[in-house]
Amino acid sequence: MQKKLNMIVFPNAKINLGLNVVSKRPDGYHNLETIFVPIPLSDILEITHWKDGSSAYQWSCSGIEIDTPPESNIIIKALQLIKQDFEIPPIQIHLHKHIPFGAGLGGGSADAAFMLKLLNNAFELNISNTQLVGYAAKLGADCPFFIHNQPAYATGIGDKLSPIELNLKGYYLTLIKPNIHVSTIEAYSGITPQASNSDLNKDILKPVSEWKHCVKNDFEHSVFSKHPTIKEIKDQLYKLGAEYASMSGSGSTVFGLFKDQPQLNFKEMFIYTKQL
Repeated sequence: MQKKLNMIVFPNAKINLGLNVVSKRPDGYHNLETIFVPIPLSDILEITHWKDGSSAYQWSCSGIEIDTPPESNIIIKALQLIKQDFEIPPIQIHLHKHIPFGAGLGGGSADAAFMLKLLNNAFELNISNTQLVGYAAKLGADCPFFIHNQPAYATGIGDKLSPIELNLKGYYLTLIKPNIHVSTIEAYSGITPQASNSDLNKDILKPVSEWKHCVKNDFEHSVFSKHPTIKEIKDQLYKLGAEYASMSGSGSTVFGLFKDQPQLNFKEMFIYTKQL
């Protein structure tokens, strides 16, 4: 295996444009309809050879505190998954965490998918993208999206992806995350699955300013009732001039799309603004 110099990647977050919980599956999961869109907010993931390594890896992290042991981290699970089929020498892994947890932004899924791609490139494993998607699906429902990392219409549990054309260039994306963690279990507890009356693939072709009438997130109803602060953030983004605002995934982040850079005043919250 040949060592490559480029061993740093930047796992990026995603937002959901619309999220319909269509039905509950026999395996306990739910069938969804949503559109995944990659966004520039990123973590930093680095691997290097560990010359004196006495075990498979050495782990370190910085940025947002990670309070779980390394072996429980999805990045290490991605490494162990690849090691089942390939010989990987001892490596040092460092993650700088910037994407907040429990935010509906897919940060953990992105870290895992980028780890798969990083190992593939660093050690010239010659794993095809199709095979990488297969590995990613074993790690989490959102993980396959980050292999191709392009706007996609997702069905199934979020793992069946169809690329779509979507151009949000020039819009200002704002993310607001209050100090609230919404677990997936909590978000689903208030959901009654039902087929959607709208077609996301068609609705997304409408002007962004019209999305608020047709592009919905089914989780908002139950999450807003338990956490009214999150609803207040969405309402405030519209008051500030957002063309469209929505909770991403199962929350708790709310994002807004603006034509002009907004003037924000959200205290004690994670705030991110970037022109796309």
